[in-house]
Amino acid sequence: MVECTGARTNSRGALICVLILQPMEIVYYIAVLVGTFLLMEGITWCTHKYVMHGFLWVLHRDHHQVEPGFFEKNDAFFVIFAVPSMCLIGFGTYNQVWWMQAIGFGIMAYGFAYFLVHDVIIHQRFKWFTRSNNTYVRAIRWAHKMHHKHLGKEDGESFGMLYVHKMYWDKIRRDKKLMAGKARVEYAPQND
Repeated sequence: MVECTGARTNSRGALICVLILQPMEIVYYIAVLVGTFLLMEGITWCTHKYVMHGFLWVLHRDHHQVEPGFFEKNDAFFVIFAVPSMCLIGFGTYNQVWWMQAIGFGIMAYGFAYFLVHDVIIHQRFKWFTRSNNTYVRAIRWAHKMHHKHLGKEDGESFGMLYVHKMYWDKIRRDKKLMAGKARVEYAPQND
């Protein structure tokens, strides 16, 4: 059972309650948070394929057809995903509903991972990990490159973000074997 201890009031007189969970509830909290994080990959795939490449293409188009400037209309999706996360965290905290808070933090954790993978590692909007030779990083970059080879909203592929299909892993492994043979390889075809 969730307990409210250490109740205080803030400067406006609103009651602030600290959420205290029992040991088993902590396990459930972590399970809901991690489950939400994992579920977000499927939600992101569906949203990317059917919403971003569908009726909200007007916001996503400048991500495929690069225009000058640091910010893109596509960045609005950050806000679109952040709103339910913030609402769930806020309502869950204010009403002492631990599972709402856990779902909100799960969405937030996925958003942070999405930012690191998509904006930092793949598109390098921030120059933090520019020379990685990690197989996962190279596979996810290649999968995203194959997604971006389509400039229109039709005929896309690889709509996920953190999960990389086996064919991209295989391609990167083939590239690494070719490069290990001391041969100069500028491009290794995707298919044999």
